[in-house]
Amino acid sequence: MAARVRTGLVLVLLALVVLGGRLFQLQGLDTAGMAQAAVEKRLRTTEIPALRGEILDANNNVLARSVQRFDIVVDQRLVKDYTRFNPKTKQPEDVRITDAIARLAEVLGQETDTVADAVLGDRPFNYVAKAVTPEVKNRVERLSFPGLQARETTIRNYPNGEVAGSVIGFLGSDGNPLAGIEATQDEVLSGTPGERTYEIGADGIRIPVATNEEVPAEDGRNVKLTLNTDVQWFAQETIAEQVRDYGAEYGTIVVVNARTGDIIAMAESTTPDPNDPGATPVEQRQPFSVTKAFEPGSTTKMITMAAAIEEGITTPTTRYTIPPSYSVNGQRFTDAVPHGTVQRTTAGIFAKSMNTGTVMIGQHLTRQQRYDYLRKFGIGELYDIGLTGMTSGLLAKPGQWDGRQEYTVLFGQGLAQTALHTAMAYAAIANDGVRMQPRLIDSYVDPDGTEHKLPREKGVKVVSKKTAGQVQDLLETVSTQGGGLPGKVEDYRVGVKTGTAEAPSDDGGFSGYTISMAGIAPMEDPEFVVVATIQRPKGGVFSLTAGPPFKKVMGQVLSTYNVPPSTTKPVKLPLE
Repeated sequence: MAARVRTGLVLVLLALVVLGGRLFQLQGLDTAGMAQAAVEKRLRTTEIPALRGEILDANNNVLARSVQRFDIVVDQRLVKDYTRFNPKTKQPEDVRITDAIARLAEVLGQETDTVADAVLGDRPFNYVAKAVTPEVKNRVERLSFPGLQARETTIRNYPNGEVAGSVIGFLGSDGNPLAGIEATQDEVLSGTPGERTYEIGADGIRIPVATNEEVPAEDGRNVKLTLNTDVQWFAQETIAEQVRDYGAEYGTIVVVNARTGDIIAMAESTTPDPNDPGATPVEQRQPFSVTKAFEPGSTTKMITMAAAIEEGITTPTTRYTIPPSYSVNGQRFTDAVPHGTVQRTTAGIFAKSMNTGTVMIGQHLTRQQRYDYLRKFGIGELYDIGLTGMTSGLLAKPGQWDGRQEYTVLFGQGLAQTALHTAMAYAAIANDGVRMQPRLIDSYVDPDGTEHKLPREKGVKVVSKKTAGQVQDLLETVSTQGGGLPGKVEDYRVGVKTGTAEAPSDDGGFSGYTISMAGIAPMEDPEFVVVATIQRPKGGVFSLTAGPPFKKVMGQVLSTYNVPPSTTKPVKLPLE
């Protein structure tokens, strides 16, 4: 019996020695490690979002910006009655959690029951409020509510609403870019997040005098566009009104600076508000000016005339005898307005938009020449202006043309192009025969304001300056004596051409028409191009015109850029 007692005492003493040694090791030899472990248990690390860069117009007006906001989150396990320091009495005070919830609800502008449901429970993480302002966040923090944290975030704001909405694009509810410049320039705009590390106490409240380390975020860069917000807004309002008046499917207006290729406006009759993109049907959120291709019709006759003049086939005053119909290689062509045998100059053929005369002139160009000039003017080229869904249109190679298509391409049928393609073709004539590349993105701007201009590509010489000048005279004659009279701008000399083509239907046939007007101004020294296009307007085709929206927008452009009224007489070439 005594032996067992002694053995038990020895074992107890050995256990005490081991425990004492371990206690000595931890408290006497490893105090730093224990302290560090305790600190690490209290540490919390949160991401500091990078401020997304702004999207600006050509005059530095903000089209899209990110605004600092805070999400209020809670660890429900820490929510209980607590003691807080009262800044008014300078004394600690006990706070019942029910009272604290009522105060929190008042600060957040929510119902008390809603806040109670959010903060009470056993979940380690739950949202109480999202995207509150910095002022609300500060008021929440002054409550010292246990387990509550404010996490920095941002929301995207588009101060001009629908203006250029299809171009700017928008973000999804998760903050990911879904369309437009927001999507294609995300890498430039997004920046690099930082992080903040701090300690919290057992009550879940941040310890103000403890660890506080921060790696700052690198904000994104701004993207500056070539758009002019005022012209863009006016163009959108104008084309939307015309589409409503005509009961049309949709319409577009493109405005370009011919000398630089800068896109001043790219407007659709329906465009999304990036603040609420869901309010616009998905199929109407695209920038149709670059995603929808159509048969241009007679606006392409400008290219045919330019090619024929450049090749020495004709001059603006060369005279032709035009029969009621004209046949070549078994293909018969007529004009929209029936007529007998008439005498017309090249200018007259162009001003009256005669298919017969256009084929008579254009047939002297080889198939390859017809194709090459269309390509020189940019038809069939994929213009990369920084948007998704852009199309190059349709331009088959001459070896694939059938017996009729080789002639219809002379007057804008048997090929398809976007409104931007039409604008850039006319810009080449306005710019003395040199076609610039279209530009939508002008520069990137660092957070410190340093601007990095995107390089401007060298222009492509399409025709000689002399030929371009003669085609300018043809265009002005249309505005003074031809079908372009509805597009004439008061106090200014302009040059225009109308276009009408059948619109293809889903079943492979045709349904309705596409009407357009393309033009340049001021004719003394052309600088601006406007193209107005309307898809499937209701009514008789001869009573419809895209002249009114063209006229309004071109007038607005000339006024916006302070172009003085014309003081010289317009060109009026002989028609017969």
